[in-house]
Amino acid sequence: MTYFGFLLRFLVIPILILLGVTYWNQRRGRERTPSLRSTSAWLAIAVHVVIAVVYTTPWDNYLVATRVWWYDPNLVTGIVIGWVPIEEYTFFVLQPILVGLWLVLLSQVLDFSANHLKPLRPSLRWWAPISMGVLWIASVVILLGGKQASTYMALLLVWALPPLMLQVAFGADILWRYRRIVLLSIVPLTLYLIAADALAISFGTWTIDPAQSFNIFIAGTLPIEEFAFFLMTNTLLTSGMVLLWAKESHERLAVYRERLLSRFIERKQPVPER
Repeated sequence: MTYFGFLLRFLVIPILILLGVTYWNQRRGRERTPSLRSTSAWLAIAVHVVIAVVYTTPWDNYLVATRVWWYDPNLVTGIVIGWVPIEEYTFFVLQPILVGLWLVLLSQVLDFSANHLKPLRPSLRWWAPISMGVLWIASVVILLGGKQASTYMALLLVWALPPLMLQVAFGADILWRYRRIVLLSIVPLTLYLIAADALAISFGTWTIDPAQSFNIFIAGTLPIEEFAFFLMTNTLLTSGMVLLWAKESHERLAVYRERLLSRFIERKQPVPER
């Protein structure tokens, strides 16, 4: 199976189906729930496409350059930017679109009226990023320790945890309030993409270096690091889009802006002469 064949089967076709379903729902008057409509769906998707390409490109190039994973040159077009084939960059673009459209569909069918929302829990914004920070530091220590079998997992956590820490520091309580849509996005998409990934690995489209991974396999084929990769990326994309959509995020940002503006005005006030 070629890499573009993989993208067509497992990302492009589902994206087209989701586009059709969401458009049909809109024609029937089903819009996104009002509490998750503070940002345009397409703007949120576009923002995440840009972030995914910019943030992932150096990391993924490093993985290929150091042979953490590699691709079959016979199953790609041969167009390479850096060390990574053009198909991989296409995946960076397609995954946020897939996640975004799935979230649009969920937000059209799930009820998030006021009586279905739990109170915010601000404490989550403290202990969630602290816990992730401890895990990030441990990953850095393991990576610097040079234990080869942990290389892929450590690189994954060092790369994925910083933006996730920013997300939960800003809005862990908001994500917990909307945990139903968050979980219904992360869990099915992760299971779907790891199944597709396992199939691609079995066809030899790409290969994970056994010397730089734990050699723990799910269903005998999928390295546990690949499961972690899709779990982390779907979590980042889902959390980011939900936070961009949620009215609570915009209310919080408005408070932050007001505080910053008031502090700026206070500093600009002339000191009274004695």
